[in-house]
Amino acid sequence: MKKTNLSFDDLLNHNWNYVYNFLLKKTNDDFLSEEITIQSFSKAFEKIDLFDEKYKFKTWIISIAKNQLNDHFKKKKLRFENIDNLNLVGFKNNTNPEQELINKEKFIHLNEKIEELKPMYKEIIKLKYIEDLTISQISKKINQPINTVKIKIYRAKKILSEILEIK
Repeated sequence: MKKTNLSFDDLLNHNWNYVYNFLLKKTNDDFLSEEITIQSFSKAFEKIDLFDEKYKFKTWIISIAKNQLNDHFKKKKLRFENIDNLNLVGFKNNTNPEQELINKEKFIHLNEKIEELKPMYKEIIKLKYIEDLTISQISKKINQPINTVKIKIYRAKKILSEILEIK
């Protein structure tokens, strides 16, 4: 098995639209197509050592995307909905003192768990969910392509979700 000379960013940028459009035709849902595209690239990069360059990367990434799509339809919901729906500002804006204390404890617990992440993931989670920056703003701030930022956010959410489930 020969290793690829292309960087992850090159592979991502050269194949993103192809995978996204393939999924969009299957789902007719922009958000779902983007989410599964992100998952597919994340999985491909985690398993890049299994890629054999005698085949096209496009073929390999599409097979991963098909499997991710099938898994999604089996589960019928994405795993990270709760993290995506976090409104950290809402922890602070509550008039009920008891609820405010509970929310403050949840916020402290969440921050402790975020601190357990690797620095790169910790930064991306804080930029996205605490500073409430858009993906485009994060891309500019950390000087990385938008698609790379999306993959990093996905990975960070996955790791944070696993940490929160352990309790």
